[in-house]
Amino acid sequence: MPHIIGIDVGGTFTDAFAADDSGHVYSAKVPSTPPDFARGVLSSIDALAETIGREVGDLLGDTAYICHGTTASLNALVTGDVAEVGFLTTKGHRDSIYIMNLEGRYAGLSPEEIQDITSTRKPKPLVPKRRVKEVVERIDYKGAEIVALDEDATRTAIRELIDDGVEAIAVSLLWSFRNPAHEQRVRELVHELAPDMYVALSSEISPRIREYPRSATTVMSTQIGPTLRDYLNPLAEQLAQRGLKGPLLIMQGSGGSVSAHEAPAYAITTIGSVLTGGVIGARTLGKQLGHKNIISTDVGGTTFLVGLVVDGEPVFDSTTTLNQYQITVPMMKVATIGSGGGAIAWLDDGGNLRVGPRSAGASPGPACYGQGGTEPTVSDANLVLGILNPDFFLGGEKKLDIDLARAALKQAIGDPLGMTPEEAAAAVFEIQNSQTADLVRSVVVGAGHDPRDFVMYAFGGAGPVHCAAYGADLGVQEIVVPLGETAATFSAYGLATSDVVLSAELSDPANFPVDPATVEGNLSQLEDEVRRRLTEQRVDFKEIVASREIDARYTMQIFEVATPVKAGSLDEAAVLQVSHDFEERYANLFGAGSGFREAGVQFITYRVFGTGKLPFKPELPTMTADGTDGPPEVKEHRRAMLDIRAGWQEVAVYDYTALGRGHQIQGPAIVEAPTTTVVIPPTTSATVDQLGNLVIRYQ
Repeated sequence: MPHIIGIDVGGTFTDAFAADDSGHVYSAKVPSTPPDFARGVLSSIDALAETIGREVGDLLGDTAYICHGTTASLNALVTGDVAEVGFLTTKGHRDSIYIMNLEGRYAGLSPEEIQDITSTRKPKPLVPKRRVKEVVERIDYKGAEIVALDEDATRTAIRELIDDGVEAIAVSLLWSFRNPAHEQRVRELVHELAPDMYVALSSEISPRIREYPRSATTVMSTQIGPTLRDYLNPLAEQLAQRGLKGPLLIMQGSGGSVSAHEAPAYAITTIGSVLTGGVIGARTLGKQLGHKNIISTDVGGTTFLVGLVVDGEPVFDSTTTLNQYQITVPMMKVATIGSGGGAIAWLDDGGNLRVGPRSAGASPGPACYGQGGTEPTVSDANLVLGILNPDFFLGGEKKLDIDLARAALKQAIGDPLGMTPEEAAAAVFEIQNSQTADLVRSVVVGAGHDPRDFVMYAFGGAGPVHCAAYGADLGVQEIVVPLGETAATFSAYGLATSDVVLSAELSDPANFPVDPATVEGNLSQLEDEVRRRLTEQRVDFKEIVASREIDARYTMQIFEVATPVKAGSLDEAAVLQVSHDFEERYANLFGAGSGFREAGVQFITYRVFGTGKLPFKPELPTMTADGTDGPPEVKEHRRAMLDIRAGWQEVAVYDYTALGRGHQIQGPAIVEAPTTTVVIPPTTSATVDQLGNLVIRYQ
């Protein structure tokens, strides 16, 4: 029975999920192993094999593929632990990435931060100026060569970069997205002088109009390409030595995977790797449960992640901001803050209690882990509040020390604020719930949606603890806590259910009406490209499907709206429909009447997503245990605080493994699963559905 495996590496835990074609599913959770996260990946496979009852070599030999979400790319950019990069650009444009179109002062900042102009600063430059070299060449806006590439001067510039010790070279020439010939020749010249040098071209990484974001995206991809390569190549070799015959796939921010051998060449697409698995899992489970509009919320050990599924598909964005730099590759829209179970509670200079964004991580971890951590975390607060069972963490595999948790809360929070450890824990719990609710609200309401039209999914090790609190604040009517074998490993489940997705795009600005032959020609060219790249993935696909879109805008506006384009040949009526669809989407995003048809419409960038459908997708099995014959058995009662307004209460505690489909639980209650804990506060109830998920409803 062939297996598929998904592995999600978080800052605190590494989660693994496996399924076979007979409908059996398995999961495992092990501590992450920074800075060498590959050890945690291998350990998670060992744990999976033990759970399944097979030797590691037998399991891997019978695995069709592994889909891996990695933090390597994102962590490298956030921490600055990146390759030393040289940058080659067109003569006269050396300062473009420093001027930043003035966006550097405000990109990614909140309105309040932008208004505080005296405090805004540009981010640290991506490349030192001495490592930016100009080359003589010029392609015009139509793609014609008007100044030939000066190869001798280019060789001199490349030698200077090599002598300066660069580990990789990024190339972004003006109008290269219309004609990449000069960039391609520059790469050949680099490899003549340094055959093993990592090189990235803007015409391949981000072939879009607008010089600065295209260059910034290319530089950032070049910074992390060698890091990703040096992480994936040894990991792939170790997996092969252990018996893996199928491919290792790497999740991208676009919500689809790419083969490990190709991922480093398009490294920037992987920075959202670990952020998207949960949203893909929500979409897959939503199809099984009949939910089309889903708020995906994931509280892990380090972060809190929020994404949306609307009309059955994840929400995407064509541009992402990181460290105040624009990244122009399509990414699934996922918001994140440092507010996971390991988020550290601390007092700022004004004596105000804060939670996160710093995390205790996997090492030393929360104080209650007994691994040397002394700073209080959300997990420590949950333990002191009676929510977590010190003898049943991770199903009893790890014992928690409540005395260490109380001491950490007392020293860092209680004593300075005149609180008992319990009061300090309640304050941490409330702040955690409030700031997670704020993020969910900003994502859902800020995108123009009514939360009452959505079902919330809550997962991650700490998600089920806090979801009823941040869900109530938002006003959703129902929360699904995915349990069964996906409990606390839901993102890994999402990885296992993903397909291989590649994208290609090109900018060809034109005022409407646009010749249908031009539109179809551009899209056909991109379809051919993604199909070619999919055939190079070394994966057997059930089928390949292409979807198309055009970034359109009103004339004189700066930003575009991605607008779907129907499949098949396009005539004038079909192109006119794209214009109408753009205006409808514009009105939905920005409000009825906000458009200005008299300005005219422009088509700017064409984009195609190619999806290679993988052979089989795991469907979660129906729960066999039947709970309709009577109420569930209470495991124990204990004193806990599930809602600070209700205070301390005697709470019924249930063992999830003893529940059956149809069982109903009235709050206040706690359900203890092997890898997570579900809080059911007063005025809520929960029902076990046919898949073993716990569905929480407000009364």
